[in-house]
Amino acid sequence: MRAKITYLVTAAVLVFYFVLVGSRGVMLIQSGSLLTVTFGVAVLILPVIGLWFLWKNTEFVRRANQLAAELEAEGGLPVDELKRLPSGRIDRDSADEVFARRKAETEASPGDWRCWFRLAVAYHDARDTPRARKAMQRAIALHDGKPVRA
Repeated sequence: MRAKITYLVTAAVLVFYFVLVGSRGVMLIQSGSLLTVTFGVAVLILPVIGLWFLWKNTEFVRRANQLAAELEAEGGLPVDELKRLPSGRIDRDSADEVFARRKAETEASPGDWRCWFRLAVAYHDARDTPRARKAMQRAIALHDGKPVRA
């Protein structure tokens, strides 16, 4: 729940920032000179890109949470079997061991979104965020029946 609140607060702050920057862009355009209009248009592009990025990330998180809920209802969520250090961090060897099992499971069944979801969790536990995101994107695409690149 804490992560959701943090995400919502961050998103709200970003939207406020985008509105603020957008209003400055409009003010520059209203000035009317060639230079300020050019800068105003350039300034307006930044909030558009930011809003698109925020929307894509929010949609990704929403879809991943839907898959997690569906997998939980099936009883297929991965069990937390990782060893932890006294500090609470995940033991690297333990994460690598679980990752190897998840990878073998996914290689045996590459068309199953559930395997890709569990692999994404294993990547995340192994602190490989880019690959975790790619695996989750693949799980989402497989769940939705969309074509998946090899």
